[in-house]
Amino acid sequence: MSLETWLLFSSAALVVILIPGPLSLLMVSNSLNYGLRRSIPAFIGGVSASICLLSASALGLGALLLASEKLFSALKLVGALYLFYLAWQSWQASRQAAKPVTADEQPVNPSFNSMFWKAFGLGASNPKDILFFAAFLPQFLSTDHSLAQQLMVMIATWAALDLACKLFYGLSAQSAARYLRSGKGQVWFNRISAGLFGAAGTASLLSR
Repeated sequence: MSLETWLLFSSAALVVILIPGPLSLLMVSNSLNYGLRRSIPAFIGGVSASICLLSASALGLGALLLASEKLFSALKLVGALYLFYLAWQSWQASRQAAKPVTADEQPVNPSFNSMFWKAFGLGASNPKDILFFAAFLPQFLSTDHSLAQQLMVMIATWAALDLACKLFYGLSAQSAARYLRSGKGQVWFNRISAGLFGAAGTASLLSR
């Protein structure tokens, strides 16, 4: 891959990654609820999902999804249900935040595996991402160079940019942490998160 092509790919990828979505919202929520350092497993889970989707697209899964409407619909349903589950979790968290916390009811930080798989599941549950990558990657591939090497460079670049953007969202959340971690702030943040997750799930079901 030439330097010019790599710069074009990196610029386009950065614009796409910076667009907020459900996974970005989860990163912000984790950073506020557990702190940036303890949210690192979720960042890794989200980036790992992107790597898997990119690899799946490179291996031809995107073409398979385009050819099989039933498979695509089934995966889309799974993704929508997962978003509704996250909406329910956020709503439950808002109800919990509205209650006074006693010394015996301090919040328990989730385990590494719990945070990792929650973010990975959200990132990997949208079949549209596979279709997007299947259409996006070929725009920057050249027959003059090794296909495997080009894909490795693109996947590594996307992973680095994706991790940087997720950390950016987490760090940005820290600036509003004082208010959002307060009683009313956390209640409303979790309620808004629940609404956005639910809206994303609904949009996924209604879209074609």
